[in-house]
Amino acid sequence: MFVIRPVQQSDLAGLLTLAGQTSFGLTTLPKDADWLAGRIRDSEDAFRRLADRRPRGEAYLFVLEDTSTGRVLGTAGIISKVGGFEPFYAYRIETSVHESKMLGIRKEIRTLHLEREHDGPCEIVSMFLHPELRGRGLGRPLSLARFLFIAEHPWSFDERVIAEMRGVLDDSGRSEFWDAVGRHFFEIDYPKADYLSLLNKRFIADLMPTHPISIPLLPPAAQAVIGRVHPETEPALAILREEGFDSTGMVDIFEAGPIVGCPRDWLRLVRESFTDEVAAITAQPAAPGDHLVGTRGVAFRACRTSLNRFPDGGVALPREAATALGVHVGDSVRCGRLRRQP
Repeated sequence: MFVIRPVQQSDLAGLLTLAGQTSFGLTTLPKDADWLAGRIRDSEDAFRRLADRRPRGEAYLFVLEDTSTGRVLGTAGIISKVGGFEPFYAYRIETSVHESKMLGIRKEIRTLHLEREHDGPCEIVSMFLHPELRGRGLGRPLSLARFLFIAEHPWSFDERVIAEMRGVLDDSGRSEFWDAVGRHFFEIDYPKADYLSLLNKRFIADLMPTHPISIPLLPPAAQAVIGRVHPETEPALAILREEGFDSTGMVDIFEAGPIVGCPRDWLRLVRESFTDEVAAITAQPAAPGDHLVGTRGVAFRACRTSLNRFPDGGVALPREAATALGVHVGDSVRCGRLRRQP
């Protein structure tokens, strides 16, 4: 059985092992024990202070645990609100029309405009599933568990939700877009810049050009990757699109991966999830299951399972799922389908 739960200090070794499986471009899961330990502390503090109040940049991190072995095999996170003293940076793509009637020429020119967001949206981050589990139907519940949590505590998260999708990189971590733009100003390679941005974004404010960049002036290879996702990220993007995410017209400033977004209350799982009481626990198998069920309150746990709803109220959960969630008859749970109903 697999359960999604808040990260804890005992997960540090597991996170480091998991980080060793990542490739370039997953900024928020670096192979850095000290940084990861700090990330765990920040997440534990965020859960301790969780309340239905205005978001203040809290960083929540969830892990996917194999309950039979205790192994941590995936991560997914939420930042309640980006910006503040350390702004959120992105390029906004704008199109302007240039026309010469004398020459009979009309051109639509796309340009990149640097955006600094100090009062930014909620951001979902750190989505990573161990390669050995891919294709087993676990990526969707891991990703969607964040929305189930947001549905339970909506006012603790900004009204807009975004996701920065990993852009196109080669196997060595080289980015055509970075080489065409960022390298000229920072004089470091993409992996180094990406890592430094995790520690402190001050160097971006110091060196990033503030004037618009005309896309047609960039090399064709760099133009071709603007707004495209890394092949390994396509499944994650597809899941988000099914939940209501769409293009924001913005891309990442380093590798030009797309930034997608959705109003918090328009997220499918936020709109469609429901709360009910556990009325019965049965011996039926929990897998494969078409629902995501989570506990309520701070001690959040969620898992993929089947469930039955009684006409007069209440749900029946398989015993394996109830055990993984730590719930009993009479407890309240939040439930939602893993996919939109036809």
